[in-house]
Amino acid sequence: MKARLAVAAIVLTAITGAASAAEAPAAFAACKACHKVEAGANAIGPSLFGVAGAKAGTVAAGFKYSPAMAGWGKSWDDANLAAYLANPKDSIPGNKMVFAGVKDPAAVTAIIEYLKTLK
Repeated sequence: MKARLAVAAIVLTAITGAASAAEAPAAFAACKACHKVEAGANAIGPSLFGVAGAKAGTVAAGFKYSPAMAGWGKSWDDANLAAYLANPKDSIPGNKMVFAGVKDPAAVTAIIEYLKTLK
């Protein structure tokens, strides 16, 4: 009986994708206004699926990045993500994101850790 329940739980988890990504932190709510987290699901902003560790301006196929973002040439490591999330306009002057930034360093860290799960 226990073996059947274990198998059923594994199958259900695989079907629903319940173990595929962490739950978004509360601070990510502002991001969801413009961004999706599913691969290829661009909205006002690009999909954030796979963004952590990737080169800026390259992740979301079909999204029209600003020349500033496309030409920035850096990857989204923790330090670059933290700087951008805290102050997008100062971090990459000329980018299109109108969001003012996340002021709470703990919230920035929580968002970065969540973005790392989107693979």
